[in-house]
This record gives sequence, C-alpha cells and structure tokens, in this order.
Amino acid sequence: MKAVVYKKPFEVAIENVDDPKINHPNDAIVRITSSCICGSDLHTWRGDDDNPPNKRYILGHEFTGIVHSLGKKIAKDSYGRSLKEGDRIVFPFFNPCHRCYQCVRGEHHACPNRSRRSIVGVEKYPYCDGGMAEYYYLPNGHYVFKVPDDLPDIALPSVNCALSQVIFGIQRANFNFGDSVVVQGAGGLGIFATAVASNSGASQVIVIDSQKSRLDFALKCGATSVISFSDYPTQHERVQRVSELTDKQGADIVIEVAGVPSATEEGLDMVRLNGTYIDIGNISGGTLNLPANKIIVKQTKWIGVQHYNPWIIESALQFLSRTKNVFPLIDLISDEFPLEKIDEAFEFAEWQGKQKGSDAKRVALKC
Repeated sequence: MKAVVYKKPFEVAIENVDDPKINHPNDAIVRITSSCICGSDLHTWRGDDDNPPNKRYILGHEFTGIVHSLGKKIAKDSYGRSLKEGDRIVFPFFNPCHRCYQCVRGEHHACPNRSRRSIVGVEKYPYCDGGMAEYYYLPNGHYVFKVPDDLPDIALPSVNCALSQVIFGIQRANFNFGDSVVVQGAGGLGIFATAVASNSGASQVIVIDSQKSRLDFALKCGATSVISFSDYPTQHERVQRVSELTDKQGADIVIEVAGVPSATEEGLDMVRLNGTYIDIGNISGGTLNLPANKIIVKQTKWIGVQHYNPWIIESALQFLSRTKNVFPLIDLISDEFPLEKIDEAFEFAEWQGKQKGSDAKRVALKC
C-alpha cells in the first residue's frame, strides 16, 4: 500500500509498505477513503512539537473509510448493528487498553496507553495506523460505528477528530442551556464548536478569527457575533468586545481551538467570574506565562481536552445527520488533493490561513 511517511520537519514522502493482514479474530482492516490535514498534522509537519518524532511513521489521524476485511468474530459494530465488507465506518483513531486505572473508571479518553501505535515507526508491524495511507489496521478491542445512509462521504473524515473532540469538550464543561460561548479560532474545530454550541441552546456564540471567509462561514453555522482581528487588532480590544457583548459579565464558556498559547492568555480574560475555559488547541508545545490570580481569583474552571470517549463518535454522526439541513457543515472540506500530491496539500493547508480572502476551510486527501 501507499502511505505518507513523516521524515523530518517540512519533509514527508510517499512510500510503499506491506498491506496489513488480519492477525486476530477481532481485528479489522479499513480501506481509507479520505483523510484531512488537521492542525496538529501541520504542527508535526512544521516541527513545532517540543518532542518531535524520532522515527519515520505514517501521518494522519482524521480520516474515514470502508470495511475491507473483518476478523472471524466480528459481525457487528459497537452499537450491535450488522457489519460487513464495504460498509462505511467511522472510529476513534486511538484505542484504550481497557486494563488501566482510567479505563476501569470509564475514562477511555485519558487511558495512558491509548496513543496510536505509529510511534513504533514503519519498520515495526503493525504500523498501519495512520490516516494518510490506503489501509488502516483496527486491533482487537477497537470501537467502530456504521455511518448513516443520509450522510455523504465528504462529511465523514472530520468526525473522528475535530467534531468528536469539541462535542466531548463542551460536554465536559457541563454546558447549560442559555450559556454564552466564545470560540477562539474558526478553523475546522472552531466551526464545529460553533455549530454544536448553537444547537445545544447557547444564548450567544461569539467567534474570533483573523480570516473574513472563516468568520462568514461561522455565521452560517450558528455564530451570533464575530470578532475580526482587522476590526479589533489588539488583545485588549477583543477582550473588551466580548465584555460588551455579554453585558460586562464575560462568557460562561470560552473554547480555545486556535492552537496558539497567546490565545489562551487572551481567552482567560474573556471568561466570566466562575466560568469555564476549555483548552483544546494547545497540544504542540508552547509556553504560558500567567499570573496565578488570573485563574484563582476569578475561580476559573480550566479544562484541558485531548481525545474523547468512544460513544462520542455515534453522537457526532447523529448530530451531522440531524443538522445537515440547518448548518452547512457538509461543506467544511473545501479542497481535496490526491495522496500523491501530499507536499502540495500541506503547503496549501499551511498558507490558506495567510491568504487574504481565501475561501479554503479544510483540506482533505483522497486516498
């Protein structure tokens, strides 16, 4: 099979590796159909991580596919629905071990052993757990969910990362009907967070970004107000604008999905007294320098979110199905590239945030 292998910052390569094979009666092999370039993929591509990978491994974690082959003991998905070769499926891109302190407590999102096996590199089997490839290996103990017939293929790759991540983050924040929400960043996660908050009954959804095209799209996906960097160029001005929009209270919930440490420093000033800050984007290094009283005196509940519990996947699919005629989330992927043009795709995804007036929202690879 063909796979995109990370070599070093700004350098990836298409390599041929052996096709994966069923090794256990509860294993499955997925034929990948589409894979998105997530913000964290860009962090890796740039070399932003504090601890960069030291092995060649298959990139990609936001993807979808169809069942290629099933182990002898698999006949149903994780909700008990019949499953067969050719069915469209979505699944978490990480696998809890079910044998640790966190898993026993049902905290699969926090399993210390959940990381993808791709850290072993392409030299050690099974290595087929990256989304930018032709096949993917689902091991014993995995979760998998059939896709509703009414959802088009283009809507699916972002389910197992961006959409599920923000649904879980908002759920962990104990969202209440009528809460005011600020979303920092209108990329893929930010657009999904906007739609989820709006659909959940937020009184306000205020979205902040530097790109007009993204803010315009956010307004179509449930934003009640937008704050553009061009109109409010300083941190102080953006914080004051949020204060104005929330009757000087600040937001009940602020969601950081920009992936920039300075956004967290700014966003904490937008949270109301005893409000909640959800930090999702800052997963690739960076340093925060915060006075302790910014959090303690305001009694801010700061929640760091990485990954999610498996049942979120099904909730995400049902959310897309239920709101497909309400929000244009199906159109979130605006540009597609063949796997062979991975270098061009990365360069385009990197620069789309710097092109004034660009209509690009999310980039996907056809695998």
